Formats: sequence, C-alpha cells, structure tokens
Amino acid sequence: MPLNIKNPIIPGWYADPEARTYEGKHWIYATRSFTEYTMQMNLDAFSSDNLTDWEKHEGIIEMADFPWIWRAVWAPTHIEHGGKYYLVFASNDIQSDEEIGGLEIAVADRPEGPYRGYLGKPLVDKFIHKAQPIDAHLFKDEDGTVYLYYGGWGHCNVGRMNDEMTGFVPLTDDGNEILRSITPEGYVEGPCMIKKDGLYYLMWSMGGWTNGTYRVAYGVSDNPLGPFENQGTILERQEPIADGPGHHGYLHLQEEDEWLIVYHRRIIGDTEPGHRQLCMDRMVIGNGKIERVTMT
Repeated sequence: MPLNIKNPIIPGWYADPEARTYEGKHWIYATRSFTEYTMQMNLDAFSSDNLTDWEKHEGIIEMADFPWIWRAVWAPTHIEHGGKYYLVFASNDIQSDEEIGGLEIAVADRPEGPYRGYLGKPLVDKFIHKAQPIDAHLFKDEDGTVYLYYGGWGHCNVGRMNDEMTGFVPLTDDGNEILRSITPEGYVEGPCMIKKDGLYYLMWSMGGWTNGTYRVAYGVSDNPLGPFENQGTILERQEPIADGPGHHGYLHLQEEDEWLIVYHRRIIGDTEPGHRQLCMDRMVIGNGKIERVTMT
C-alpha cells in the first residue's frame, strides 16, 4: 500500500471526486456535498505531493461566466489538453430539454484555476439517448484522443471531443452519429474509464446515491466505444467501515505501477443524503479484471 492512507482523506462533506496527476502533483476535484442543491454553487479542488497532506483550492470556477446556472454545480471531470486545463461539470439538474443547464465546460491555465467559461453556453444541454446530461468523465487515450463519457437516469453516452474541446467529432464516417449510447447492464450514473495494456475498463455506479445501495461495477472492452458487459461489483457496502461507496475517479502511481480508486462513501447509519466523504483505497487491475476493492 502506498503511504499510510487515512480515510476519509479530506475533512468535510464532499462527493463525486475526479482525480488526476499533473507534473508529479495529485489533484482531486469534488462536489461540495449538500442535500440542499442551491448550496452547491461552486467546486473545490485539493492538491497533494504525498497523498497524505492536501491543500484546498476553494471555489475554482468563475461563476459569473455562467449566469444561467441557478441551482447547483456538481460532478466535475478534468483533463489537460494542448497545454490547457479543462473542467466539465453538471449544472442545474435539468429534468427536460426545455430547461437550461446540463454539462458545462470551463478552461484554465493552471490545474487550480480559476476556470473561465469556454463556450458561453452548455456543452450538452439535451437528453440524448435518454441520458440526463450529468456525471461526465473525460478520458484521454494514448493517441491523444479525448473521449467524454457521461449520463444519468440509467443511460451512458460517449462522444469524441474535437481538438479545440468545443464540441464533438462524429463517431461514424457518415457524420450522423455524434454521441453513442453504450449503457451497460445495471448502469445508473458516474462513468469512469481506465486503459491498461490495450484494454478499456469502464466503471460505473449502481444503486441510489442517497443510501447504502450505491456501489461500483465494471466492464471491459478492446474498444473505447464498447460494448461493455457487466463483469460484476468491485466496490460496495462493507461493515463496519462504510456504505454507499461510488462515483469515483482514480490515480495511477506510475513508479510503483499502483492504482488507487478515489471515491465517496457514507457513514453507516447516517441517513442525511449530503453526508458523503472523500476516500481512497488500493485497486488491483489487469488481465481483463478488476479485483474487489477493500475499503479501509
């Protein structure tokens, strides 16, 4: 086990972590976890050199650039591309195509921000293939191609970002397919992609985010567009440690070739939906399998 990880790794209520490593420093981008959505009006980031001591970067989005956001922001994902840092996040918890919000994109010169509005409008603001536009995950393949996985309400879509990160390039030669439904069995929300040894491991959250049924499953493919068959649950309620673990990211410690899953979880018996904590544990991945994660 790398270092001495003590969970939760960060004090306070946070959720939906996306983890990245830039120039030797580890970053976690997270939702401010409140049951009352209107209190979730920015995102916080945390950085660390040693995975033990975390510096808080508060309110990383320049929210004045998003005047249409009135209800909430949450579920960040993050990628470096072309020397810039891009942040995609969900806004307003839209329930129909008529409402404004969905997936937003912002850009910064540094991992800690500030993140400025990039498009002057949402990146995805419609229900495509029945997927609520929330819970995005940016994945950069070895050839530099950036994919966006996202979706709530039990549906998962994938698209290929253009080089300017302003939208999507078609997935098919005829130009008709922009976003593809790749929903695996049991998918609810929170997709996450890892590539290792030529295989693509898609993970996702199942169950309900407000309670102990939340958990993580995965599927494997030799193509980033799938298909992904459910290979089973790898992270779930574990007495007496915690319940409701899910909506995760990961870190790859390349020198040790170790993988860490970064996720949120709940204190057993705490029924307040917003009470979620950021945690991290070892994850063993390879040869087409992800082993069950033991929470600590």
